Amino acid sequence: MGSAGPLRGIRVVELPSIGPIQFAGMMLSDLGAEVLRVDRVADVSGAGSAFVSPYSVVDRGRRSVAVDLKHPDGAGVVLDLAARADVLIEGMRPGVAERLGVGPDDCRDRNARLVYGRMTGWGQDGPLAADPGHDVNYLSIAGVLHHIGNAGAPPTIPLNLVADFGAGGMLLVTGILAALVERAASDAGQVVDAAMVDGSALLMGIFFGLDAMGYWHPERGTNLLDGGAHFYNVYETADARFVSIASYEPKFYAELVRTIRELSPDFDDLDPAGQMDESQWPALKARLGALFRTKTRDEWVDALAGREICFAPVLTMGEARAHPHNVARRVFADVDGAPHPNPAPRFDRTPGAIARAPVAPGTDTDAALADWGIEPERIDALRAGGAVA
Repeated sequence: MGSAGPLRGIRVVELPSIGPIQFAGMMLSDLGAEVLRVDRVADVSGAGSAFVSPYSVVDRGRRSVAVDLKHPDGAGVVLDLAARADVLIEGMRPGVAERLGVGPDDCRDRNARLVYGRMTGWGQDGPLAADPGHDVNYLSIAGVLHHIGNAGAPPTIPLNLVADFGAGGMLLVTGILAALVERAASDAGQVVDAAMVDGSALLMGIFFGLDAMGYWHPERGTNLLDGGAHFYNVYETADARFVSIASYEPKFYAELVRTIRELSPDFDDLDPAGQMDESQWPALKARLGALFRTKTRDEWVDALAGREICFAPVLTMGEARAHPHNVARRVFADVDGAPHPNPAPRFDRTPGAIARAPVAPGTDTDAALADWGIEPERIDALRAGGAVA
């Protein structure tokens, strides 16, 4: 198993979890690792299995074994897999993996070279470590959510992209890759502790710096990159769609001004030299808003595409899959009739690939456990006892 990507030959065990761990498992598989997903026995032919379909993108690329970690023999199965793995990833609350007998010490007693990747929201320690939470809570504590949204409106939830996937799953993958590089020199594994609060604060780093220097207003929607500026914004069009303008650099703003003047004599007074005059931003946003409502989104594409402005139409997911640029670059793939983003980033010698479509929990229990060195007689006994399914 595994594709011909740069992680070919790396074996990963993914313990039951949702969100960031699924995303990390998908990324590692896309990069060529053989990732074995450990699902819950309760999800075999149950409510959990219905969630996995060709459309369950974050579950792609892996085989699935179903193990009851609360069964006396369940932890032993995971430890046997860890003994043969390069990486194990888990997203349980602090202390749970240890109580189940599959914590870092348990696993590394069997395999000193194991990279043990842990994902939590709040972190392994601290006053909130044991509390439940989700993406939006971690963004709140990290000082991120307050600053996303329009002026005079509540903070806007940026889907669950930032904490779960960017500051969570992707941060964990970064740590795992670094630990694997270090292991090549030390021949020793280590624990990678990724917390979504930590990652969210890290992603926010440039803005913490600007705020400390007094260059960032605490009122959201009033700053350069949060919708406060008329030249870095999203505007509604005549057909209730939207376009985005990001003419941040002076040369792009000058081209925006030239173009707007060509399209409307009402903007003859617009001076490129006044780009950073914040006192003018609200009025200019209102004027540009009125202008953009005079044409449809696609008419604005015809008028502005190809100019040095930094412009793009705001597309739905369906429209994005059909956009000529994304089609030309094969940004999306069809997997058993379902749309999947293709693996990223791209490699010229060892390209990643989608190894297989998502499968239901327990689909590969017998074959995968056998491939990982567990004897058929033991698999039969584990199933008979309810430890696997």
